[in-house]
This record gives sequence, C-alpha cells and structure tokens, in this order.
Amino acid sequence: MSTALENLFEALKSQDRAALIGYIPSGFPSKEKCFEVIKAMVDGGVDAIEIGFPYSDPVMDGPIIQAAADISLKAGTGAADVFQTLAYATSLGVPAVVMTYWNPIERYGVAKFATELARNGGSGVITPDLTIEESTEWEQACAENGINRIYVVAPSTSEDRLPKVTSQCSGFVYAASLMGVTGTRTSVSSGAKDLVAKVRATTGTPVSVGLGVSTQNQAAEVAEYADGVIVGSAFIRLVLESADFATSLVEVRALAAELALGVRRKQA
Repeated sequence: MSTALENLFEALKSQDRAALIGYIPSGFPSKEKCFEVIKAMVDGGVDAIEIGFPYSDPVMDGPIIQAAADISLKAGTGAADVFQTLAYATSLGVPAVVMTYWNPIERYGVAKFATELARNGGSGVITPDLTIEESTEWEQACAENGINRIYVVAPSTSEDRLPKVTSQCSGFVYAASLMGVTGTRTSVSSGAKDLVAKVRATTGTPVSVGLGVSTQNQAAEVAEYADGVIVGSAFIRLVLESADFATSLVEVRALAAELALGVRRKQA
C-alpha cells in the first residue's frame, strides 16, 4: 500500500510539476501557534508538510531553524507534541513527514516511534544523521508500519555510495543542494542540478531539494529538475521577524502562494 506522500508525487507527475514541501519545527512558535502556521502554509498552496523534531544538537540546521528549535525546546516540546503536530497536518489533507536526528528516535524507542508515526497519519521520516549501515532496526520498523525511509545525500556523497543510499530511500530522496547548513540564500547552489541528475541515474524514486530556496524564482528554478522543493528557513524567518503573529500568518500564506506559483511556472 502506498503512502500519502508516494500518492502525491504520483499525482503531480501527471501534472508535470514539482511538489512544494514546507518545513516547520513542532512547537514553534508555540504548540498551538505551530498549527496555525501549518494551516497558513497549506492555505497558500504547500503540498506537503515536513515537521521538525526540535533537537539540541542539530548539525544540519542553520541559525534560523536553530533559533526556532531553541524556542520550541524551551517550551518543552517532545515526541508527543511532534506526533500531535503530525496528526494536525495530515488532518488538513496533505502528506506529512517528520525530520529528526537519530537520537530522539532511539530514546523514544525505534519500533514505538515508527508505530506512532503511522498511527498519526505520517508518511515517513527524514533522518539526516542515520547511515544505511546503522539502519537495520529502523528498516524493519518502517517496513512493519508501511512508512517511508528518507535519507539525505549531498554533493560530497561519493559515486560509489550514492546508489547504495538511494536504493534504501522511499517517498523521496532528500538532496541537500550544498555543503553546509540550512538557511535562505540569494541563489540556489549551482551543484543542486548536478546532484539531482546523479541521483536520478541511480533510482526512480522522486528527488526533493532542500537548503536555500526562499523565493518564487528559486522555486521555479529547482522545480525544473527536481520532483520536490523544500522550504523551511524562509517561512520560519517570517514568524521570527514579523511585527506580530497575526501578520506573520498573512506573510506565510503569501510566501506559500508565491512559491506555489514558482513550482507551477513551467506549465505556463
């Protein structure tokens, strides 16, 4: 049986466009307001939601996401809140995945984490610091619960290793577009297109690009060669920097609408 995420990519393939995936840490800017931000993203045109499990040592996350995660952690956000956020996102009719480092999964219980994720409607989990060699228990738990395992590849991933990693991915392959941490940038890394091409040569699984996308033009650029466009820091920055929360919701919805136009632009 296919996950909601797999069904989304299959549907969008027939529309010849990429998916727009919006990221937010659970519990940011508060447990309740996080739901409102997700609603604003979906209302603006986001196709799927990536929910971050806030973590104290986020090696892949840049300063904007780290700031959001710190706010969330200080409010006491834990696994139960992540699963509640997941259930809310999927209640809006969009696929949702969790992005988490391995330690929280291990601490919660590997099998239990996969079971709870599936029970709350989640399609899968992005695990940026889990290697395929250390995935035996996770692979079994995901298979038993019918959820996607999403690993991260980067420009530094060797040609020998790339097919080994992508063959273990389902849902999509997360292609980190540059060496470095997350954050908005004035341009998308020139290496992103090359990385996606290398991934496509190894697998038929959809490829989504994250790290750096923040504008309609950047979304349109990435959508020309990738199956999914992931945007996180740009949304979070609006919430962090807006004059008040109500204003930030308007701005988040407007940015989502702009990015949605971007991923659809090649149809015009």
